[in-house]
Amino acid sequence: MCALTRTHAAREQLIRFVASPNGELVPDLKQVLPGRGVWLTATRQSVEQAIRRKLFARALKAAVSVPEDLPARIGTLLLREAMSTLSLASKAGMAVAGFDKVAAQLERGKLRVLLAATDGAADGRGKLAARLRNSGTRAELIDCFASADLDLALGRTNVIHAAITPGGLAEKFLVHARRYSNYGHYGAAEERETDTQ
Repeated sequence: MCALTRTHAAREQLIRFVASPNGELVPDLKQVLPGRGVWLTATRQSVEQAIRRKLFARALKAAVSVPEDLPARIGTLLLREAMSTLSLASKAGMAVAGFDKVAAQLERGKLRVLLAATDGAADGRGKLAARLRNSGTRAELIDCFASADLDLALGRTNVIHAAITPGGLAEKFLVHARRYSNYGHYGAAEERETDTQ
């Protein structure tokens, strides 16, 4: 249950927080850290409201220090989770990149995830989205990641279009990608800047 809205939701729609041994609030994205936890709807707005209302200390029944960059830090961690899974899919031979390769996979009906970079041309994204609609596959279009993010995950440059074939890694990636998108992500450059501070 979200401690802010008091609504029930599936675990993948929530973020768990715990207090570290030194009293700092830590997002527990994998939901495995020991100790009393507090759950929030996985949106940036929920995190910001919880900070403003000093909800974490009340819910955890302990004094906790909340990092100033907590909302941005969560965005960075969610991005990392998604890109790590995309990288694994690539290493397993389940991901392809480039308009022609993606279109070929789409025509074969062997696609679960269609990726379009946020900074790619709208016409290319539109063409693939139209092909996806007409393909009859249950593939899902994900368009919340910048080309620079896809480049790093796939070990290539200028990745605008990519795809993941059906399987466990595709499903795992979709969970992470939806969380990142729903969270209200930063642009890739801003997140990387926050990550290096």
